[in-house]
Amino acid sequence: GDSVVQTEGQVLLSEGDSLIVNCSYESTQYPSLFWYVQYPGEGPQLLLKAMKANDKESNKGFEATYHKETTSFHLKKDSVQESDSAVYFCALSDTVTGTAGEAEHKL
Repeated sequence: GDSVVQTEGQVLLSEGDSLIVNCSYESTQYPSLFWYVQYPGEGPQLLLKAMKANDKESNKGFEATYHKETTSFHLKKDSVQESDSAVYFCALSDTVTGTAGEAEHKL
């Protein structure tokens, strides 16, 4: 079935460091791709979404590009802040079958 795989475990960074959280997916279709962020004590919030191949999305200094050829949607930020400490979820949604998958990563 459809699934996503992303960087596992915690990444420890200093303020000003660059961040990359890898996310790759498997799907028989062309899914929509999402990044969610969950700050301490809060519920998950949508950070980025890409509906089709080659979409490049950005929000709050984060960016991700939907690469169909490499089946990836890596999350990047040039300079992290302490306020970026959170759990980051990569997810997909297949609009044809309605299936979904997700993985999580704690920063």
